[in-house]
Formats: sequence, structure tokens, C-alpha cells
Amino acid sequence: MLGRPVVDLIQYLGELAQLVVEVVRSICCYGVRWRLVVYQVVSIGFGSQIQVLVTGAFTGAVFAAQVYYKFNQLGFESVVGGIVALAMCRELGPVLTGLMLTSRVGAAMAAEIGTMKVTEQVDALRALGVHPVDYLVSPRMLAMLFSMPVLIAESILFGMWASKWIVVSLYGVPNAFYRDQLEKNTDLTDLCFGVSKGLVFGVLIVLISCHQGLKASRGAVGVGKGTTSAVVCASLGILVVNFFLTIALNFVWPVART
Repeated sequence: MLGRPVVDLIQYLGELAQLVVEVVRSICCYGVRWRLVVYQVVSIGFGSQIQVLVTGAFTGAVFAAQVYYKFNQLGFESVVGGIVALAMCRELGPVLTGLMLTSRVGAAMAAEIGTMKVTEQVDALRALGVHPVDYLVSPRMLAMLFSMPVLIAESILFGMWASKWIVVSLYGVPNAFYRDQLEKNTDLTDLCFGVSKGLVFGVLIVLISCHQGLKASRGAVGVGKGTTSAVVCASLGILVVNFFLTIALNFVWPVART
């Protein structure tokens, strides 16, 4: 009973690996369509600003409030700034930004490419001598790699700003204590930790979404199923890969010590 799902998973991972090879070959050997990359940067990066900023700000605010409620009982409310900043940099910022882009950008990629596939526009590209990966996947991959670090940095900064407003302005923790703990417990390596995760998440989103779009079939029903599968698989992939990245990156960038 477990044999078929395992075989399907291996086949799926093999197809993703093959798509990775084709994207790398496309970028390295056949050049980059920069006009399409810029268009995708605008769509992915600028188009996701509001969602990412709101997600980061309210995540930082809620997390700061919850941490303050508990730590205030223990008399450690001054350390809230460092804990929130560390969590935003290393976990909450990259993971929630990745999930937000999965639901917004990943779904759009799968739906757009899937529609082109079922309406035979992908076959028309091949007939014109244009490889679908060169035209559809590679520009999205490069645009995601350009946009993801900026979006994650913005999410982290707005989360830290919102947490400071909650802890200092609303709950009255002295700003000097807040900043002291923030500087002692976080530094640039923590931001690099989160950005590194985000780059991997961005690659996953583009690969899974474009793969689902390219294999769509059976008209509108197939496009809908492919879009749903892209969001679900990319979201689960981010959560699973995040665990292994956390273990691996902690050997490279350990948590800052006071």
C-alpha cells in the first residue's frame, strides 16, 4: 500500500530535479530575457509589498505581546526585544513571507502557465523555436531570487518595528532596555540566516508552481487542481525544508551570544 506513494514521490522529486537542470542550463547557456525578468520582479516584488509588510508587522506585534505577557510574570520583560528580533530574523520572517508568496505568487504562476498549457500556447512556443523553460520558468526564477531577500528584510524590519511599538510605547518597557537586549541577542548574521532560508523557499515556490503549470491538462479543471496542488505542495515543502535548513544553518550561523 505504501509502495505507490513512495514511487510517486520519487518520480515527483525527479521531475523537479530535471526542471532545476533545465533552468540552470537555460540561464547559463542560452542567456537571460531581462525584459521578462524585470516584468516578473515588478509582479512578484512590488506586487507583494503590502501583503508582506502587513504580515511582518502584525506577526511581530502579536509575538511581542504574547512574549511580554509571559515574561512580565517572570520579571524578564526587558528581554522581549531580543527574543522577538531573533524569532523574526530566523523563523517567522522567512517562513511567513514564503507562505504568503506561495498563496499569492505561486498560485498565479501555476494558474497562468497551466492556462497556457491547456490552451496549447506552450506548444505554440515550441513551434516558434522558443523553449518553454527559457520563456516561462527562468525569468520567474531570477525575479524571485532578486525579490525574496528584499521582501524578507522588509518583513523582519516591520515586525521588529511593530514589536518595539507594542513593548515600549504600549507596555512601557524602557527603550534603553529594549535596545540593549536587541543589540546583545541579534546581529547581521541573524538577518543572513533568514535571507538564506528565503532564497531556498523562493526556489521551491517557483519550481513547484511552474512544474504544476507545465503538466496541467484536462482544461479548466486541470488548471484548478494544478493551482491547488502548487499551493499545498509549496507550503508543505517550505515547512519541511525549513526544519532541515534550521538544523544546517545553525552550524554556520549559531545564535548570537551575549
